[in-house]
Amino acid sequence: MVLRIFVNAVALWAAAGLVPGIELDGSFTGVFTVAIIFGLVNALIRPLVLLLSLPLILITLGLFTLVANAFMLMLTDLLSGALSVTGFPAAFLGALLISITSLFLSILLPGRR
Repeated sequence: MVLRIFVNAVALWAAAGLVPGIELDGSFTGVFTVAIIFGLVNALIRPLVLLLSLPLILITLGLFTLVANAFMLMLTDLLSGALSVTGFPAAFLGALLISITSLFLSILLPGRR
């Protein structure tokens, strides 16, 4: 679980550095607090959102999942004080970058495969 939080923290930090419109508190505790909140949002709320949007996901051949991920990032912004996401385009690009970064880091790091 600590490894998953670390992966989320690095992915969020990368998104904040590369996507205009996403700002993250640069402190160690701020980044890891946002990573924990983001992990909880993805673990608790995202499955329900994906289930409710299943028809849209099927119609768009899975592309609507990116929209759901953007909303999870925006929800994390609302729940934490250390993350600021300005608008849906920034959230969409940030969620895409976070997904790609998390995928590559999960492949590179030992653990579940």
